[in-house]
Amino acid sequence: MFTKLFHKPPHEPSPHNNKDAPQMKDFEPHIVVHYGIPSTASILAFDPLQHLLAVGTLDGRIKLIGGDNIECLLISPNPVPLKSLEFLKNQGYLVSVSNENVVQVWDLEKRQLASNLQWGSNISAFSVVCGTNYMYVGDEYGYLSVLKFDFEEGNIQHMPYQIPADLIADEAGIPVPDQLSVVGLLAQPCSSGKRLLIAYQVGVIILWDISEDKAILVKGHNDLQLKDEIIIHSTSDISYDKVNDKSNEEQIEKEISALCWVSSDGSILAVGYVDGDIILWNLPTSVSANNQKANKLSNNAVKLKLSSGDRRLPVIVLHWSNSPHGGSAGQLFVYGGDDIGSEEVLTILNLDFSSGLESLKCVKRLDLTLNGSYADIELVRAPESSDTTLFVLSNPGQLNVYDDECLTGLASAPDMKHAVNAVQCPVILPTVEPYMTISKLCLVDNEDLQRVLKETVLAAKPQSSSPTSPGSAKWPVSGGFPSQLSSAENIGVERIYIAGYQDGYVRIWDATFPVFSLIFVLGLQVEGTEIPGASEPISALEFNSTTSNLAVGNDCGLVHLFKLVGESEKLSTHLVTETKLEEINLHHGNGWHSTAVFSVIKSPVRSLQFTFSGARIIAGHECGKAAVLDVISSSVLVLTDCLVSNNSPIVSIAIKTYLQTDTNDPKQSGDTSLKDPEKEVAFVLTKDAHVILLDIGSDEKFAVPELSEQNPVNLPHSPAHGHEPLQSGTDPESDINEDEASTSSEATELWKTFDDSLILVCCGDSVLLHSTKSLIQGRSNFIRKIDLEKQCCWATIFMKNELESGVILVYSDGVIEIRSLPDLNVLAATSIMSILRWNFKTNMEKTMSSFGNANITMVYGCEFAVISLFTSENDFRVPESLPRLHDKVVAEAAEAALKFSLSQKNKQIAPTGILGGIIKGIKREKENESTNIEETRDVLVPKLEALFSRSPFSISDLDFDLGDDFDAPIKLVVEKIEVEPKSPEPSIPSQSQTKTEKNKQVERDQLFEGGSEPKARTADEIKAKYRKAGTGDTAAVALEAKDKLLERQMKLEKLKENAEELASGSENFASLAGELAKQMENRKWWQL
Repeated sequence: MFTKLFHKPPHEPSPHNNKDAPQMKDFEPHIVVHYGIPSTASILAFDPLQHLLAVGTLDGRIKLIGGDNIECLLISPNPVPLKSLEFLKNQGYLVSVSNENVVQVWDLEKRQLASNLQWGSNISAFSVVCGTNYMYVGDEYGYLSVLKFDFEEGNIQHMPYQIPADLIADEAGIPVPDQLSVVGLLAQPCSSGKRLLIAYQVGVIILWDISEDKAILVKGHNDLQLKDEIIIHSTSDISYDKVNDKSNEEQIEKEISALCWVSSDGSILAVGYVDGDIILWNLPTSVSANNQKANKLSNNAVKLKLSSGDRRLPVIVLHWSNSPHGGSAGQLFVYGGDDIGSEEVLTILNLDFSSGLESLKCVKRLDLTLNGSYADIELVRAPESSDTTLFVLSNPGQLNVYDDECLTGLASAPDMKHAVNAVQCPVILPTVEPYMTISKLCLVDNEDLQRVLKETVLAAKPQSSSPTSPGSAKWPVSGGFPSQLSSAENIGVERIYIAGYQDGYVRIWDATFPVFSLIFVLGLQVEGTEIPGASEPISALEFNSTTSNLAVGNDCGLVHLFKLVGESEKLSTHLVTETKLEEINLHHGNGWHSTAVFSVIKSPVRSLQFTFSGARIIAGHECGKAAVLDVISSSVLVLTDCLVSNNSPIVSIAIKTYLQTDTNDPKQSGDTSLKDPEKEVAFVLTKDAHVILLDIGSDEKFAVPELSEQNPVNLPHSPAHGHEPLQSGTDPESDINEDEASTSSEATELWKTFDDSLILVCCGDSVLLHSTKSLIQGRSNFIRKIDLEKQCCWATIFMKNELESGVILVYSDGVIEIRSLPDLNVLAATSIMSILRWNFKTNMEKTMSSFGNANITMVYGCEFAVISLFTSENDFRVPESLPRLHDKVVAEAAEAALKFSLSQKNKQIAPTGILGGIIKGIKREKENESTNIEETRDVLVPKLEALFSRSPFSISDLDFDLGDDFDAPIKLVVEKIEVEPKSPEPSIPSQSQTKTEKNKQVERDQLFEGGSEPKARTADEIKAKYRKAGTGDTAAVALEAKDKLLERQMKLEKLKENAEELASGSENFASLAGELAKQMENRKWWQL
């Protein structure tokens, strides 16, 4: 049971008058803060340039993690699992694909869904073209499609380029696969997105050239020519077997389950199958349509097995990491492929094929034991480092990180199945390890205290009294940056979040902005003194902003008082028991420090409540006893026996002031200047629905008959003072002990001087509104009562716009209900499930808190959240205070660095001279085929736009054969200019001119067959030259001749275009030379 106090209006409204109810126009529940990885986490994505990590879940949520305590939660409209998650790297967008085949693009800067597209069939493969805003989509019917996210329009566009499976099969010269589903799409490295590897479920892989609209390479089990079979049981048990021809003949088509590139140039592909096999295919990058048949004859492949058993698990995941030392070596990460029933591990194979695939060797095998069932892995190599980072996600929601040093340590200790130095995902706000037992969000409304806390946070590092998280390696996620508002010096600490834990520690965070920061970790042990029960779980918390005092109660009955002190303050700690008072002098620095420890009742503390002045505190215990403690003198003022006969636990306490006057005392008559004329009374609620009025400062108690026959829950308090309801939940048992309380004339005298208010009592299935005067008089009649249809577990009173008030009820099924006061009419409703995708759990109410402004803190498993129910209550200053997830400065720097790197690679050294040289011309040059060509996004995207904006087969292959410099970078050739004229020398034709003339002569010779002019031919000669072998189809010959004429015409058109480009380049050069001449006119010789 719980109660809430609020002042009654001068004229009591009608119970059904809804006039003063808060308006629900701005009722819009939303998440303000979220920390922790959801237990339903299932998929990972990482942006290596922005250093951001994304975690997708089975309920449609996406968790984003950066550095400096930056975390964010994105929620899809529908709670369905995500089967694909990728960043548009360094562009500030994230792409997800749901099980309902909805493609979603998230804007990280705005933290919202930018666009979505419902796909008409089941998406079975998805891939983002690296460094661009284009996406490949493969579906269950074998279609290959291309999507584009338009940054300006903010939507997903379906590009015209789309090819069905039958056209691909026809172009590849193979029959249409029985199982058309595309299971993998991989852009070939160093192909600028032009070449795409398509893997079909039936086991066929096709290397498709998008610019030429044809299959460059086709492979299946019919083309499989295994050289070796390597069975890797362990590092010390590796067998190499030669595969005979008979085994090749017995190969049958089998389903593909995973694939990845095993080389940086795309020459070797690893394919995992459902039967547990892993085959490394040799895919030479020089394969073309003309020599495809020859390459099929020279194909070779190597089979890897993790076990020799007949029944093995499918290969679910394959990832490759190149060796940081370069060369043809690296690590293959495999999940699956081992015997059915074996231990669940992530296998790491160190492979070396420096002498070719046919001589592949497995150097080591490592088995990494998982901390739970496998969910996903992500391999990352940061651009600025050669080290590889392995993210391992396991259920439920556990994320570990292994770096090269950690994996090397694992390799040196083969008996150790896990890496001791693995880094766990930093937990900003721990809820499970250690286990959070109670928490409280507190308002700091004292400006001096705000300033002192701010200075303390800036001057001192967080204390670390509790054990630190494991792991010595550096956490590699550092993306995002805090808002400028969070570092403003003129804003103090306005809110703090306090949490008590099962290990006996209390942690305190600065909760002024959406990014929380840990500022204090407090233990109940006193230095140099052994206090029995100090390490017991924390059970109650209370904070007083006026005096900067913090009270902590635990399951052993200890009440520990802390005070925020500075370096100049000297305080002593008092140990107070039932029999003695001991004073201990301790050295204090900045922060909260112990001022007193009370151990007077050996029973768990269930409720703590400061008086308004903060000079006293009331402690309610599990046994039904209460104690009034003096904070200033560290003494016990009142120690009661059990307030009710059945020892019912105290679950909630509320405080009310009244003016004490004595008309019979002439010294007080007419004198209002006496010190402290206001007195306070405590309303103490027990678990069996009894309210006891305790006059603070005396041991007088006034009993109120049982309020309800229903299960009591808690006693809410006045929102103006930040009090919070606590839990209860048993049936009332017996009446109050008449020997322990009184309803005589003392209560009547108290009632005469008591300022009446209304008190709200919430039971398990009812809500009651009482007058405080009626309770003092011993009457339990209510003003208003509402019977609830379901069990109420938590409630709080909120103030909106400092004028309107209402009550928030949270039910056992997670429904959140807003009711008006004092009418208790329903105004709005939502649910924890709709806001956070959480179910309500047992004891969840113990970690729920609010200080009266409709901001509610919640804990669910490893997750912590702050939700706000109204848009008008913006205490966290959203969105100005939100951290930025996408760093545009980093994005621009990364693009500039890539451009500089390419310019250095393509740069030619200019000859020396007085002027140093000027630009003479622009020409394209072919790079060596072995060079990995990289392009910046502003160069690559227009090329892909031209390819994907057309329908397949709409442009002849000859366009790209002639323009064979599609991928060639533009180079600037700088030549020397002599100032002094020299004597004329005979011109020597350049190498390019000689080559061009030679090519022209060759073409002329081929055309005229060695003669100087065309010669007449007979019909037989023409038939003998152009007729196809073994056919007499004249129409086919004529069609072929026509095609050749068309080819010649297209070549001539291409030559014309090149000539026009050369003319345009000459004009640009002339303009540039003119500008340079103008700049040089007024320069002196010493400036040259």
